[in-house]
Amino acid sequence: MNLNEIIEKLKDVISETKIGAKVFDKDVATALNIPQATFATMKKRNSIPYEEILEFCALKKISVNWLFFDQAVDMLKAETEKFFQVRYFSDIRASAGGGAEIFDENFETISIDEKIMHNMVGMGNTELEAIHVDGESMEPTLQDGSIVFVDRTQTNINKNGIFIASTTTGLFIKRIQQRADGMVELISDNSVYPPQAIHPDEITIVGKVVGNIESL
Repeated sequence: MNLNEIIEKLKDVISETKIGAKVFDKDVATALNIPQATFATMKKRNSIPYEEILEFCALKKISVNWLFFDQAVDMLKAETEKFFQVRYFSDIRASAGGGAEIFDENFETISIDEKIMHNMVGMGNTELEAIHVDGESMEPTLQDGSIVFVDRTQTNINKNGIFIASTTTGLFIKRIQQRADGMVELISDNSVYPPQAIHPDEITIVGKVVGNIESL
């Protein structure tokens, strides 16, 4: 996948709002909210800013498949192992610290090639949801601002991993385990943050984190 080709497509999109004006790399950097110097380095290294591009596509209602693969969504076979159907909630953030918003109906369905995602854990379901991480308590595993991919079919906390949990105080992303006294413990990877105990009636496991794209 070549960043230069993606940039040229982004320029075509941006040019629609700059009729008659030439679009430069700096305009693409601005549209993606990336400093020009950083963007120039990424271009030189062919380092694709996936998170910023996903945000841009959601804002402009552009097909990610067209941008990355020259494919219209209706050209994809939903059952193929190569692509994952993702409901992208651009406004939702699972808190790694305090409470966060709950899932709503404001999402965009996108199809993403598995090569975009890394750190995949037992990927089996091809219908996933993507939300943002807000906070530092899951560092270094998950960075503040990362996009995580959630499999709602995996809710068994007895299996190791990171889960999204809906509580009375909001949405959390934590390692979760059941204590001997029946309480549910939310555990951070950042040792600065102590575990939190919640009554089982006050928590619902939304799903398991099966992949992520780090904030750049």
